[in-house]
Amino acid sequence: MQNWKSNRNILLGISGGIAAYKIPQLVRLITKARCQAEIIMTDSAQQFVTPMTLGTLSGRKVWTDSDFDSSIPHIRLPQWAEVLVIAPCSANTLGKLAHGLADNLLTSAAIASACPVLVFPAMNEHMYENPATQENIAALKRRGIFVAEPESGALACGDSGKGRMPEPHEIMHEIFRALCVHDMAGKHVLVTAGPTHEYIDPVRYISNPSSGKMGAAMAREAWYRGADVKIIAGPVDVDGYGLSVKHVVSAQEMLEAVRADLEWADYVVKAAAVGDYRVKDYSDRKLKREGRDTLTLELVQNPDIAAEVGKLKREGQVLIGFAAETDNVNAHARDKLARKNLDYILANDVLASGSGFAVDTNTLRLIPRDPSHPERVFTGLKEDVAFDVWSNVLAG
Repeated sequence: MQNWKSNRNILLGISGGIAAYKIPQLVRLITKARCQAEIIMTDSAQQFVTPMTLGTLSGRKVWTDSDFDSSIPHIRLPQWAEVLVIAPCSANTLGKLAHGLADNLLTSAAIASACPVLVFPAMNEHMYENPATQENIAALKRRGIFVAEPESGALACGDSGKGRMPEPHEIMHEIFRALCVHDMAGKHVLVTAGPTHEYIDPVRYISNPSSGKMGAAMAREAWYRGADVKIIAGPVDVDGYGLSVKHVVSAQEMLEAVRADLEWADYVVKAAAVGDYRVKDYSDRKLKREGRDTLTLELVQNPDIAAEVGKLKREGQVLIGFAAETDNVNAHARDKLARKNLDYILANDVLASGSGFAVDTNTLRLIPRDPSHPERVFTGLKEDVAFDVWSNVLAG
């Protein structure tokens, strides 16, 4: 089911607050994802960003309180929407939502909504921490409404504290999680991603070109589907919103981190490109080139993390490995599948165009341990490939 994120109907409500300056970027992200955004603005919101700006970016009419008419937009818009997002949500609008008030188009649409509702409060830290605000948040959560935790940092008033609205790309993560099927709710997923660095001396190391993108995609798509996700990443940047991220450097550090969370995990995804070797004798000072025409390094094997996990795998735990190969791809992958006691292995040719390291796309062959299950090949953006992989693994 590739491109499940596209062509979704998102109703975006904007209340008054300086954080509304971030909303044009959110609308850009929605349209970039090829989704439709209908927008409702309160009168106060129009003091911070104009309907013309948002209408230009969304390509649609922007709805305000002057649009109450016989077309009953406060009923029709929620019926159209697959998710209602209120961002920023001021303390005033938060209180209205909590008490079921419907005195403007936005709150009327909210009370008429049967789709998931996501609320992103943004206000001064003292307003946020006020007991009345906290009671309103608790009331909304009891009704099954998602209320995001504000971020801490510099506030528009000059204070510094908790009250900042999440960044637009983080709001998009919550939108997609709300829109996704939650067939992994209650499951625990442990993912390794990226390369390892095996240091020769303080300034040099042995590594590989892995960007961690495929592992991050496997983690993110599992989180969208409702799972609790931990990702153990080598020295690469990972968008950790909603995930528990632990960074490591060497293969030995990655093995120790995996062992620490192995019992917790229902699914273990070994997507990291772990270095097979490290130097036998690490130099704690920089090795100088002067006086050396050549440099010989003696390498020793690193632990095989997938094989170690395969030995420790408990009943019912699913282990998914990766095989990045340059030749005899499928044969090498099947050998690893059996030798490391994996349940599935994902094989790819890293020399193929648009596949492998440091690109946004991939072509993977999913090979199951159970020979009665068919092999499948997935091609596309890594996030879409990851979604399809999970769909097949969950189907057994």
